Amino acid sequence: MATASAPTPQISSRILSISPQTKKSVRLTLWPLVAATFFMVSGGTYGVEDIVHGAGYGRAILFLVLTPLLWSLPTAFMIGELSSALPCEGGYYAWVRRAMGNFWGFQEAWLSLTASIFDMAIYPTLFVAYLTRLFPWFSINHRGLMVALTVVIVCAAKYGALFHAVTQPTTSKVDLIGGLLICMWNYMGWDNASTIATEVERPQRTYPRAMLMAVCIVALSYIVPVAAVWMTGLPAGAWETGSWADIAGLLGGPLLRVALVVGGMFSAFGMFNALVMSYSRLPLAMAQDGMLPSIFGKLNRRRAPWVAIIALAIGWAACLNLGFERLITLDIFVYGLSLALEFLALIVLRVREPNLARPFRVPGGLFGAVAVGVAPVLLLGFDLVRSQSEQVGGISSFALGAAVIGAGVLAYVASHLVKPAGWATAGRPEPVA
Repeated sequence: MATASAPTPQISSRILSISPQTKKSVRLTLWPLVAATFFMVSGGTYGVEDIVHGAGYGRAILFLVLTPLLWSLPTAFMIGELSSALPCEGGYYAWVRRAMGNFWGFQEAWLSLTASIFDMAIYPTLFVAYLTRLFPWFSINHRGLMVALTVVIVCAAKYGALFHAVTQPTTSKVDLIGGLLICMWNYMGWDNASTIATEVERPQRTYPRAMLMAVCIVALSYIVPVAAVWMTGLPAGAWETGSWADIAGLLGGPLLRVALVVGGMFSAFGMFNALVMSYSRLPLAMAQDGMLPSIFGKLNRRRAPWVAIIALAIGWAACLNLGFERLITLDIFVYGLSLALEFLALIVLRVREPNLARPFRVPGGLFGAVAVGVAPVLLLGFDLVRSQSEQVGGISSFALGAAVIGAGVLAYVASHLVKPAGWATAGRPEPVA
């Protein structure tokens, strides 16, 4: 943990200043931010099928009720305080860097971006899984691949890039722990909206309200549909990835089946699209701080960081055949460590900068700031257990995750050797108007 005597990193004021173009653009208000957060986190009840399959109805409902209380709500409180105090573009990367220095700020960005590689591979997989429920023709040969390729091209091209992808439908073989991990995945990603702070109207007020409202909406979108199907007596073993379509067909007929398939496809498409916007802002902010080559800060005519999107897209495409549950295990493993750094930054900033303006504050003083991170960090233990037994290319998911984390340290050293100057020359971040 950084001490009060540790040097405070200087974060580029460029990422916080609003250019004339930005001033003229429409900025996100409360409900658009709630909608963006909803798609960055959830996108609807799609993807929860494996929770029921692995845990059964009763425990699935219990997971879906407790997870937002133990995992999402503490995260939303932490994000509410830090985003209201430091609404910087780059979000969580800027918070950790200010609290604990360049090294930890770089690691926060590295962990978040590498987690995104596993996370972003899931959505084209879900898109094809739902489509093939309605049209099995797409599961033959490489037709599913072409559909997935269309999804990622359309989403990436909207922000100025193209990339290739491969994917295949998945089926469920999860157990109880697997169901819990999938539940955690369905409730994670609250910090993604923090990277677009300069595009939010009155972020100090809007962010905390949007986080709390989105938690409630996401929880209800999961619990109510699952509870409704439970009442019909459908066996839990009938659930697997994409099976909402089959369930809808059994309970409501062909029209409801089509509606559920279309909804699942829109959900996967919308989440992928929203997260492209979020993840691409990290390399942009780092480039403007001198922590990545300046080419990652290049913007196209729509002010999208197109070089960053292309670089990220290559990584996203590389992981699309790992499988649904394995992707989730790796995603939570790496993402969980970045989330732990954010909770640590909350505590460090309370100690080092007690007078920092905090329009929203986690209640309970310093004790509250410490306590709010306990449950999310403990939940990560389930992922560590699972990651040691899963295999990826002959090695455990744990070993692969550890290698990814170690690579972040090497990447920092390499970046510092190539460009040591300019990392601490710009101004301290100021809140956005």
